[in-house]
Amino acid sequence: MPFPQNFLDELLARSDIVDIVGSYVSLTPKGGSYWGCCPFHNEKTPSFHVLPDKQFYHCFGCKKGGGVVNFVMEMEGLTYPDAIRFLAKRANLPVPEESSDGTEKLRSRMLALNRDAARYYYSVLQSPEGAAVQAYLDKRRIRRGIAVRFGMGAAPDSWDALLTAMTHKGYTKQELISAGLAVNGKNGRLYDKFRNRLMLPVIDVRGDVVGFGSRVLDKSEPKYMNTPETLTYSKRRILYGMNLAKKSKRSNIILCEGNLDVVTLHQAGFDNAVASMGTALTQEQLRLLSRYTKELVLCYDNDNAGQQATRRALELLNNSEFSVKVLQLPRRLVDGEYIKQDADDFIKFQGPAAFERLLTGSENGVEFRLDQIAGKYDLTDDTQRIAYAQEVSEELAKLENAVEREVYTTRAAQAAGLTPEAMRLEVERTLRRKLGKERKALRRRELNPAVSVQPQERGIRYTNVRSAMAEEGVLRLLLKDESVFPEEAPLRQEEFSSPLLGRVFDRLWQLRQEGRPLSVAGLSGELSGEEMSHLTGVLQKPEATASAQRALADYIRIIREEAQKRNAQGDPLLAAQEKYKEKKGYGGKQA
Repeated sequence: MPFPQNFLDELLARSDIVDIVGSYVSLTPKGGSYWGCCPFHNEKTPSFHVLPDKQFYHCFGCKKGGGVVNFVMEMEGLTYPDAIRFLAKRANLPVPEESSDGTEKLRSRMLALNRDAARYYYSVLQSPEGAAVQAYLDKRRIRRGIAVRFGMGAAPDSWDALLTAMTHKGYTKQELISAGLAVNGKNGRLYDKFRNRLMLPVIDVRGDVVGFGSRVLDKSEPKYMNTPETLTYSKRRILYGMNLAKKSKRSNIILCEGNLDVVTLHQAGFDNAVASMGTALTQEQLRLLSRYTKELVLCYDNDNAGQQATRRALELLNNSEFSVKVLQLPRRLVDGEYIKQDADDFIKFQGPAAFERLLTGSENGVEFRLDQIAGKYDLTDDTQRIAYAQEVSEELAKLENAVEREVYTTRAAQAAGLTPEAMRLEVERTLRRKLGKERKALRRRELNPAVSVQPQERGIRYTNVRSAMAEEGVLRLLLKDESVFPEEAPLRQEEFSSPLLGRVFDRLWQLRQEGRPLSVAGLSGELSGEEMSHLTGVLQKPEATASAQRALADYIRIIREEAQKRNAQGDPLLAAQEKYKEKKGYGGKQA
């Protein structure tokens, strides 16, 4: 293991899960545990459960779960070793030297390389070589002070300028490739990925340069180019400008499409602007945003792509903990024609005060969706009014809050010249149909127990449900009351039908023999996120301890019976014996 076990035991002892989760999520004590709205998916009714005695969490909505290390990994977007370092720093506990497998050393080197590359690009911008990029910034009216704040730089018009500069600093060519700063050509020659471009370092909330965005200076393609997915850069997890926006005194955060929109808004005094890096809004980005605000303003471009991006974002944010508004930028009249404009254009031509007025008067997400639907129909035509009513009722039926649904039902009726009563009946009919489908789906799942008990992750599905249910019971008993177990292991790992459950049992038994505490949190470095989530779900199932000795004996018997059946499949004589036992009723099938 990368970290000594004694160090991990001490770290987990100092890292109380309620204390750490509570710094991200508002928790309410209830019956000896804590509940809150899950930070990993959108919900208004708390289904996120934290158990202080067991030191793990589990969400009954999205099924995610784990110990304190898993929580930090998810919330901060960290690898396991980095999450350990994060917790150690928080607990003021020195981290011992690690026998790393090389991945973390490479990540550390890549962060250092990114930092040095950013410094190099910055120095080029300040030199005569950066004149073309500086001229471009002047044309875009980006002041030197704001360029410095964002760490902007220039990639020279050269095939290997960065490559040469970084190898002279001691970085290898492979490290440059791994960091996405260099690429191999068809002829096998290595060259700089970014050439003759404005460079925009992407800095995470911890202040590390994790990658780069860039823009060409002319009309060549691709106009925008970002760092590819690397050990340090994941576009799903990062928001450009978040390192600065998190310090804003404004109550909300503005979501834009482009990096330069963010720069222009910050320059105009809107230091709460951020942008996703060439991707639609993601759950990981929402998780990051939730740490700093509960109010979002969507300010995407007013072209078709921008409108689609707004609709997708609103779908993701529907019934979430966020208060959402949509700032629609008006089109600009140029030579008798209305053309699209982004936030950068609007600030330049209309000024910060006009943008502030738009920001103050921005409509909420429901209003935006209703306007979008209304724009598709001619509401003076009866046939189209009927179609409008049907589509808008589908949208209103998604609203969980009955008062909110009533308010917007009346507004939708007014827009189409319908009576509120008629519109309300249409919405109620749609809502009943929606709830009926959900009940039928739930009933189908309940009537198929073999499906309902299966892990969500296909890679860890059970091949023998009867044995797996008993294996789950063994793990619950071991973690609830290990005193019911004998000194010697009552089962071998290979007797488990589920490789995951067998592996967990084997590891827990090893900890028991070493005299160490048995906990879910201690398994964080050995299980994937999906495996840990499944394990916490298993441990949330009820398990009576009053007759634990009897239950354990039954579980062991079932596991061994099913193991014998599996072994018999390769032996014709054993298979015949098992079949005879089942026929005579010797091999009980009770679970």
